[in-house]
Amino acid sequence: MIQSKVQTLPHLPGVYIFKNTEKTPIYIGKAKSLKKRVSSYFKPVGTDWKVDVLRGEIADLDYIVTKNETEALLLEAELVKKYQPQFNILLKDGQPFVYLMISKGPLPELKLVRNKKERGSYFGPFLYKTQARSVFYFLLEHFQLRLCNKKVANGCLQYHLGRCAGTCVSDFATEEYLFRLELARKILDGKTETLEKSIDERIALHSKNCAYELAHRLVKIKKNLDYVLQTIKLNFDVHAFDTDIKYAIGSSHTKLPDPQLGKKLAQLLILPNEPQTIDCFDISHTQSQHMVGSCVRFTQGIPDRNHFRRFQIKSLSTQNDYAALQEIVTRRYKNLSHLPDLILIDGGKGQLSAIKNLFPQVTTISLAKREETIFCGHHEQPIKINCLTDAGKALLALRDYAHHFAITYHRFKRTF
Repeated sequence: MIQSKVQTLPHLPGVYIFKNTEKTPIYIGKAKSLKKRVSSYFKPVGTDWKVDVLRGEIADLDYIVTKNETEALLLEAELVKKYQPQFNILLKDGQPFVYLMISKGPLPELKLVRNKKERGSYFGPFLYKTQARSVFYFLLEHFQLRLCNKKVANGCLQYHLGRCAGTCVSDFATEEYLFRLELARKILDGKTETLEKSIDERIALHSKNCAYELAHRLVKIKKNLDYVLQTIKLNFDVHAFDTDIKYAIGSSHTKLPDPQLGKKLAQLLILPNEPQTIDCFDISHTQSQHMVGSCVRFTQGIPDRNHFRRFQIKSLSTQNDYAALQEIVTRRYKNLSHLPDLILIDGGKGQLSAIKNLFPQVTTISLAKREETIFCGHHEQPIKINCLTDAGKALLALRDYAHHFAITYHRFKRTF
């Protein structure tokens, strides 16, 4: 079972989750290529004793696709901190991130913090703390932003060295300080053209004067600045992955197969036969751009990833959900031996009408979101789902899972 799941993994960046027989996460990792990284765990025994021990506990796996490896790293840290898998040693305790922030108030301050308790503008989160600290101290010194808690008539030593902002002197130039702080904010917002040019010129000057240590220090700062800016541009928010986490880690829908589910569905939908395999289709796009589709299969009420499929819409250049559905359903069942017992479409009457005659040998239904209502070709009236019944829960889970699967693929296509 595990080996077959590994073969279906995409060559995309993301987070993978190994689970034990109780479906509890025991190890969470990140990967530049999910398939390549996870496959490495299943090489011949003896390559690494720690991997051998972990492999012996793995009963299931799941994954979440991300935009790139940095986002995967940040998501991994959040999940390890939250779920505390037994085989993860790093990142389990404390706060794995730091943030750069500019505080609110009459005299705002640039700070390096571990959480978002204080009001202000936050940049991050950053998992590589050394790089974040390097940029923080670079901005403090080069923009003279370090605030002083001393009171010295002529200014403290750090003030005369050009490091302290000058709050120690009685005629502190507040407007000048705020101007410099705004420059630092623009850098953290990604507006770094002038600064990068200045750093490059200084590096060239130091190299020309054989001051290689000073040049190397600036090169390192520039690399750290690049890392900080790339992380900020990600605009990482773990809540954007809530749906993905729900299904990858486990939810109320993740349970043992229910041999009675087919009977319950047949009673609800008034079907002649009990459906054991159900496929659900969904379409995702942004104003007709990056149109994709998904098909997920549930067998006896649980996800069957070996039969999941993703589709890039090929026949359309403008938005037409009906035509898009017709395309992916037709492509999915080129081989008639792949037909399920029941087809579920995420949508209403229109979506159902578009595809119900493509494969008349299979019962096809649609599930509308607003009223959680089922439309069937052999029913004159729609069927209202009872979300508390096993049949209702299974259909809603299938619809939500298909939507989650399509959104994940759409997010990737939109990014790349």
